Amino acid sequence: MPELPDDLVLPEGFAPGPPAGGPVTPKDAASVVLLRDTACGPEALLLRRAAGMAFAAGMTAFLGGGVDPRDADVSVGWTGPEPAWWARRFGCEAGLATALVCAAVRETFEEAGVLLAGPDAHSVVADTAAYGDARRALETREISLAQFLADAGLVLRADLLRPWANWITPEEEVRRYDTRFFVAALPDGQRADAVTREADDVAWRRPEDALADWKQGRRFLLPPTWTTLAELAKYRSVAEAMAAERTITAIMPRVVRRGGVLRVVLPDDPEYDAAATHLDARPDDDLESR
Repeated sequence: MPELPDDLVLPEGFAPGPPAGGPVTPKDAASVVLLRDTACGPEALLLRRAAGMAFAAGMTAFLGGGVDPRDADVSVGWTGPEPAWWARRFGCEAGLATALVCAAVRETFEEAGVLLAGPDAHSVVADTAAYGDARRALETREISLAQFLADAGLVLRADLLRPWANWITPEEEVRRYDTRFFVAALPDGQRADAVTREADDVAWRRPEDALADWKQGRRFLLPPTWTTLAELAKYRSVAEAMAAERTITAIMPRVVRRGGVLRVVLPDDPEYDAAATHLDARPDDDLESR
């Protein structure tokens, strides 16, 4: 895993500390890094979260969101690696694995208009315009993904996704997510429109260019996004990234105040175990002087 840079800091107030009753139980979520090839290398679809969003407003992120209870519907038409395979990769029960994959497909369709499904195991929808009404119904939770696919005569293409990572929001945050990250290639013929109320800016960017944007203050990234972009920057094609062998271990950063700003530390950092006490410091306290 790439080492987090010293200048990757969190917005003040991002992690005010857990409630008096203890840390909030994280909600299961799925995040999808949608990729496409270009002559200059692969690009990822990035969304800047709208200012009114309750979590990570203004941050640049990938597609995704929380799991809907109906995402666990085992009647969903499915082809590709079975839920048990995904469960082994993500270290969870098969029922949750089903929900995570379905959430990944649903959120990708809702937020970007990209549908990882097809009439059978060997084809994928080439134009999603005909499913505009269903997309809106999914967004408003009028229908479930399983119902939409059944009505449309489609099956979920789990083989178009690959597992990438698992990040858990720090205990210091009041809105927490246990997020499994996926990568997926933009299907031939489809276009990502990213017509969603959850974002106020959408762009395809090469990972290295997105990191340069962050370095120059044009984008704000949370550690999971920064790390994922840094990992993807080494691949020369989407196929290469999709073929990467990944060992997935849940990562829960902790938050420290150092040099007057909020930073995160990862489990292999020597400050990790003591991090929970550092938020009691005044904003001008320097951790290194304690």
